[in-house]
Amino acid sequence: MIRKNLGAAYSPLYFLAALGAGGLSVSFFIYLMFLVPHPNSAMVTFGDVWPILTGSHWVNAGLVGLTIAAILFFAFFHFKLLIWNIQEYAQFKRLEAFVTLLNSNAEIGLMTIPLTLAMSVNVLFVLGALLVPGLWTVVEWLFPMAIIAFFAIGIYALNILVRYFTRALVGGNVDFTTNNSLAPMISMFAFAMIAVGLAAPASMSDNTLTIAVSIALSLFFFTIALLLTVIKLVNGFHSMMTNGISEPASPSLWIMIPILTLLGITWIRLTHGLHHGFDNPLNYSSFFVSSMMIVSLQILFGLIGYAVMKRLGYFAHYINGDKGNAGSFALICPGVAFFVFGMFFLNLGLAHNHIITHGSWLYFAMMVPFTIVQLITIRVFFKLKSKLLHVQPTASASKVQTA
Repeated sequence: MIRKNLGAAYSPLYFLAALGAGGLSVSFFIYLMFLVPHPNSAMVTFGDVWPILTGSHWVNAGLVGLTIAAILFFAFFHFKLLIWNIQEYAQFKRLEAFVTLLNSNAEIGLMTIPLTLAMSVNVLFVLGALLVPGLWTVVEWLFPMAIIAFFAIGIYALNILVRYFTRALVGGNVDFTTNNSLAPMISMFAFAMIAVGLAAPASMSDNTLTIAVSIALSLFFFTIALLLTVIKLVNGFHSMMTNGISEPASPSLWIMIPILTLLGITWIRLTHGLHHGFDNPLNYSSFFVSSMMIVSLQILFGLIGYAVMKRLGYFAHYINGDKGNAGSFALICPGVAFFVFGMFFLNLGLAHNHIITHGSWLYFAMMVPFTIVQLITIRVFFKLKSKLLHVQPTASASKVQTA
């Protein structure tokens, strides 16, 4: 049973639990995107999977069925945790603790709300494509609705960020000695998520106006995310090098992994949109170069983050031990993101350039490391969910920090 009425012990970072579940749902959809043929649409739809599910090849039917079941399973948890967070946050806003949060470094944690809402739109789009027959025939009507939804979430995110920067720049009371992590980059994560969502119609629509609006709005949030990432990355590492990293916030070292994934996929979608919307030449060799660079940076941040958290004993204490806080759910996003972009790298970077053959033994062998990361991430998600969100039957649960 999920804990309720946390009151002042609630943190907006709990939205990361819903975000992680939504990301895991989408990650299973990526299997279908790259392994199930869909010649009549830009993404896999009900019409592509139904013949496989009802076909005579029981192995393929079973694998597709299990994948769809996983998508639905994690989508259920996403919306369940989203509703729980909305209810708890509504109560939290009435407390003095919320006023305190608005006047502290922790205010930037509110960016987890638009970040999670943007993921919800993605999950809904995936569910609609897979479960609603013939939905793709009216998709050109759905794209403007998706653009409006993502843009509204983007305005909400901008409102939070502008308020945060206004308070910081006018009052000048940002404490860098306690801001010694990359946790403030959650705002860049949110803008990158909004940018990638806005870029989707550009890569899939056949309407020039839709493509143009999609590209323009996506580039707006893409540019914000890119600029602020550079600024916050420099400030964050300067503070960490000066004061040492905050142990509870050490998972933030991995936040660049999902940011890089989202910015990379955004650029791929925008490139496709410029190609079929404005006849811009499409060169897959550029995808090989850019995706290889992104995977390289993700591995670098992954290694640094793992080494630091291992040295601090974070895994032993915050995952397997009796310590914990809402920020621990930040561990889910990097695992999901590394798997997702790994599949883009494998398919658009390597297979499309004929470096490896799609469906060959080498193709599946190279998929294994990314799948292992996905499975480890699922395991961590359920451990954190059980420890931090469920009512604990033992006295030791009182040691778990909820702030």
